[in-house]
Amino acid sequence: MTARLGILLSGRGSNFLALQRAVAAGELPAEIALVVSNRPDAAGLARARELGLPAVAIPHRGEPDRAPHEAKVLAALAGSGVEWVCLAGYMRLLSAEFVRRYPRRILNVHPSLLPAFPGLGAQRQALEHGVRVSGCTVHLVDEGLDSGPIVVQRAVPVHDGDSAETLAARILEQEHLAYPEALRRLLNERWELAGRRLVFSPPRAE
Repeated sequence: MTARLGILLSGRGSNFLALQRAVAAGELPAEIALVVSNRPDAAGLARARELGLPAVAIPHRGEPDRAPHEAKVLAALAGSGVEWVCLAGYMRLLSAEFVRRYPRRILNVHPSLLPAFPGLGAQRQALEHGVRVSGCTVHLVDEGLDSGPIVVQRAVPVHDGDSAETLAARILEQEHLAYPEALRRLLNERWELAGRRLVFSPPRAE
């Protein structure tokens, strides 16, 4: 069964492109049903259109508050039959109401080994704390900030001469591997939540 994905992005959308490559290669039982950006000038939105994917800008500027903007995004996702939502550099916090519309079906990737360094500037936070290992986390989105159940993590060593930019670049390489891996496992394997932990079931014996 093919899952219909909705991608939300605000910028270049490099993680969207990593997912798109995995879909095109047949590595994911999924199709990208819609790409949405809150920024009409987002490079990721332009790239989606170049690839012939359904893509729409839904600007948040000019809205009186978050609710009417989210209502438009949710309507667009529903109109495209989206079943899973993948955040790919989407610089908007989702409301509890939005999350409830897609329970356990919203994914995000964050550039740290959560629960360490949530929020913005994770790479800078890692350097300021002097950690020796950072990385990325793909997690299900809940109503908190970068607090949902962890699906996949990949570690990245922190070098003495690192800047936030050089560390971010190495972490991004791992994000492009971790995101498709996490979605592939969620779509292909049996899993459940045990408290805060996401647990994959052992494969069935043949």
